Amino acid sequence: MFYSQAGARPRTWEASPSEHKKWVEVFKACDEDNKGYLSREDFKVAVVMLFGYKPSKIEADSVMSSVDPNTSGIQLKEFLDIVRKKKEAQLYCSEVRHIFTAFDRHYRGYLTLEDFKKAFKQVAPKLSERIILEVFRKHH
Repeated sequence: MFYSQAGARPRTWEASPSEHKKWVEVFKACDEDNKGYLSREDFKVAVVMLFGYKPSKIEADSVMSSVDPNTSGIQLKEFLDIVRKKKEAQLYCSEVRHIFTAFDRHYRGYLTLEDFKKAFKQVAPKLSERIILEVFRKHH
């Protein structure tokens, strides 16, 4: 069986001016004391506001460890970059899920070899069955 799994890198995505403005507003709202940076807790609140979930300890640790050690927290520029990358990943995963679902005709959450062959016949009709089988086995 072939499970939905993203392998390629997401394309670079740019926020619209209104979305960028929203991110800046969220940064400012979470930087309550106008420190010029977000603390770990401030960052968690910002993620809840923008993405609707509280980041795990692992995610927060990862973000905080990537911050410039000469600063006390996440500067606006770093915050905007983090949010853009999260948004890119979110959009990419959504796109992959959409494509996978189109080929998972029986809503099983996986593709059988037959589903896989039908999908490849639609998107790459000249691809040999041997190559399709190799790709299927590689991800099986």
